[in-house]
Amino acid sequence: MSKVHDIVLEKILRQMEKGEIPWIKGWGSNPPINYVTRKPYTGINILLLSKGGEYLTFRQIQQLGGRIKKGAKAEIVVFFKPYTKIVEEKDPETGEVVEKEKESLVLRYYHVFHISDTEGIPSKLKKIEHNPIEKAEKIIAGYKDAPKIIHDDPNKAYYSAVKDLINIPAKDLFYDIHEYYSTLFHEIIHSTGHPKRLGRFKENERHIFGSETYSLEELVAEIGAAMLCEHTGIAEKTIKNSTAYIQTWLKRLQDNKNWIFIAAGGAQKAVDYVLGIKLEKESEKEKDLLCV
Repeated sequence: MSKVHDIVLEKILRQMEKGEIPWIKGWGSNPPINYVTRKPYTGINILLLSKGGEYLTFRQIQQLGGRIKKGAKAEIVVFFKPYTKIVEEKDPETGEVVEKEKESLVLRYYHVFHISDTEGIPSKLKKIEHNPIEKAEKIIAGYKDAPKIIHDDPNKAYYSAVKDLINIPAKDLFYDIHEYYSTLFHEIIHSTGHPKRLGRFKENERHIFGSETYSLEELVAEIGAAMLCEHTGIAEKTIKNSTAYIQTWLKRLQDNKNWIFIAAGGAQKAVDYVLGIKLEKESEKEKDLLCV
């Protein structure tokens, strides 16, 4: 194991000895809202809309002088519209048929486009200006067969093995630039599990959430991220939050600290891959433990 590997594990275990640490999300919450009115979408619309952040109707895009990107697809927002209709009812006392007004609700919908599917319209989300960290940027640029990194959804950070891409909120949506890189490194380590890289993910595997192997993969990703932060020189700024995240996933593994050491081996291989360090052939036993 490398020196960095040992340093990071020592820091994580030392932090864990201090007790339970709450994990803090590094970026602000950006649920789906209308770009013009700034009103958040509520109810079932939160489930219907695929991303967080700003949405616009076709008319709003036109009025603002924007354009819809080629191939962009609209999403649906639903609402109940009240209306009054005239109905005929028999008066129970007189037996006479009379007309009455009746209030009803009818379900309607309209189409909206996410701001990432438009051109010429700047986001109005609250932003914090950060200076990039050169060593971290160098690691990202040096990842030779990296997946595409996008910033379409400002409310989520994830790696999609099916699409082989990373989504992460933009730098200026993070409270702290160090947490931006730690989060991106986490998703980068996940991406090394793709079958065309280190093969921790099985071919065409789409859903492993909640399984023991998924918990192990989260440990691999966060320990690997901590190692990359150590390489970058920002680990002291991020190690507490990394430890908190690791503690969360250890709970799913019955607080067994041995999983940290199992995951650390996979994390080291992932870090070496990202850094372009030639890997030694792993044993079949190691491969079985880390394959998810």
